[in-house]
Amino acid sequence: MKRMKETLRVILAVTACVVLMPASAEGHHGWATFESQVTVTFKATVTDFHFVNPHSVVEFDEKDDKGNVHTWQGEFGSPIHLAPKGWTASSLEAGDEITITGYRAKNGARSLRVTRIVLSNGRELKLDSGQ
Repeated sequence: MKRMKETLRVILAVTACVVLMPASAEGHHGWATFESQVTVTFKATVTDFHFVNPHSVVEFDEKDDKGNVHTWQGEFGSPIHLAPKGWTASSLEAGDEITITGYRAKNGARSLRVTRIVLSNGRELKLDSGQ
């Protein structure tokens, strides 16, 4: 009986490790995929906002000098870091006009590591310092 209990404990422990390991093994990619020397700034219109882990994401459209509209994606902090600064899932909504600043993706994709967001009324949405 004692041997059976011990075997059951080992099976449960191994099962727990197998189930939980993928979540903990998924590494944080960091910000290495973004340029870190030069920032770009756009006046843009929010098309969607995802208040999710591991990074919140804002999708936005910007219009270039020729009037062409380009869709971009901006990554920044996780909800756990943004919530203490007042962020919620509705902090940015489709149609919001923003000025957004960040570092471009090194591979040329229309993607930013966001460093600053200012709403059309001039209010800056504070970002986490861990960016």
